[in-house]
Amino acid sequence: MRKDFGPQTWLYPRPVLIIGTYDEKGEPNAMNAAWGSIHDYNEIFISLGDHATSRNIRKNGYFTVSVATKKTMVVSDFVGLVSHDKDLLKMEKANLHHHKGQFANAPIFKEYPLTLECRVISFDDGQDNEGGFLIGEILNVSADEEILTDGKIDTKKLEPIAYDPVNHKYLLVDEVVGNAFSEGLKLK
Repeated sequence: MRKDFGPQTWLYPRPVLIIGTYDEKGEPNAMNAAWGSIHDYNEIFISLGDHATSRNIRKNGYFTVSVATKKTMVVSDFVGLVSHDKDLLKMEKANLHHHKGQFANAPIFKEYPLTLECRVISFDDGQDNEGGFLIGEILNVSADEEILTDGKIDTKKLEPIAYDPVNHKYLLVDEVVGNAFSEGLKLK
């Protein structure tokens, strides 16, 4: 027996993405976005509402995407709960440290060990004319040495979290259950 829920936004896993931007004064901002994914080989897709971040992206043309982790869960949730439009001390309260990316005019936050630097390819208008569907070109991916094993990103060290949209929980993504591109060969 199956239960129908009607149309929902319940896709698993849903990455917890931290979008970083600079405003027109060069001040950093960060927001939590759970509606994003890889769009193509070197492209990322993010659905954004009307936020200071959306306006910064439209003005600047660049942004960063960091992967939220177990260690950054509290601050990641905070930057999703608090709007820069309503609390000008948001970034001070978040206590995130940043430097400008090498490939994008956008902040890389020291607290996040995995960051994508991106340039806007397109940003279609959403219903509110400020948010919308953002597609960005991934210009560079940088990772802290502390999350690498043999020169590759180690999920156990990164400790990425995912968002559970049904139960409103953050989940740790770290258990290996198989090997991609080989498990299915057992059925050949």
